[in-house]
Parts: sequence; C-alpha cells; structure tokens
Amino acid sequence: MNIIVAVDKNWGIGCDNKLLVSIPDDMKFFRETTTGNVVVMGRKTLESFPGGRPLKNRINIVLTRDKNYDAKGAIVVHSKEELMKELARYESDKIYVIGGESIYRMLLDECDVAHVTKIDYAYKADAYFPNLDELAEWKVVQDSEEQTYFDLEYKFYKYSKVTEKNE
Repeated sequence: MNIIVAVDKNWGIGCDNKLLVSIPDDMKFFRETTTGNVVVMGRKTLESFPGGRPLKNRINIVLTRDKNYDAKGAIVVHSKEELMKELARYESDKIYVIGGESIYRMLLDECDVAHVTKIDYAYKADAYFPNLDELAEWKVVQDSEEQTYFDLEYKFYKYSKVTEKNE
C-alpha cells in the first residue's frame, strides 16, 4: 500500500480540516498518481473535498465510526478490520492512503511506499504526519529537484519501507 501526503517543515499536514497550502504541481502529482486507483480516507478528509464528494475516477473508501454515515459514490467502512477486508479485494500497489492524520497513523505500518511532498515552510497546523526521517524503517529512495511556487520551495520525495530483503 501507498501513502501520499504533503507536509510542511514540521510535518504538519492541515489546519481546521483544510490543507496548509494548495500547490498546483502537487495537486497534479496527487491527481495523476491516484487516478484509476483506490483512495482511503477518513470522513473529515472526504468532507473537505469540493461538495464533500468522492474523488472522480478512483474507488473511494471512507473509514468512519459513524454507523449511519453515507457517502454517495464511496464505500463506507467502520473499523480497521472492515477496511482491511475491503482492501484485500484490490492490488496493494493500487491503494493510496490520503488522510487525515488518524488514518495516516493507523495505516502507516501497512504501507510500503510513501509519496511525500515536503514544503520548506512552517505553517500553523493542527494535524501532523509522522516524521519519516526519524523512523528507521523508512528511507528516501527518490527525490526531485527543488521546485518553486511563488516564494515557496518544495520537493517530491519517495520513501520506501526498509525490509530485510531490500536493505
């Protein structure tokens, strides 16, 4: 499974249920990477999308504890066990965890690859992603040239989980 996320200098990912910043090339990367695949998110992440609607051209799976929650056009599950059972129907490398914080933390150990856009700026944030640079089991396997959007600098990183066979 994959994770895809944009983080600031402090690994912040959001504030008040909104992204910290919207960078067109990052959005394009997200769209191109996840289109045609499965995206896994929490209820608040879904509700943060335009109109609270699922993303087009993807299988949207929403994890929520709310048993009465209905998301038209999405598959709704209510526990990690139910989610894992649903995800078993798909190829692991076609699954992308897209947030928010609690979903990222819950599923990080299930993932092998993390696509991280690192923004060289510290925003006011109330949601964070685990700092992969501090976790021995994750290592950078690819990074891009530095990009700029107005005065923001950012880079795309691909992390891979270290296993005995790929060390």
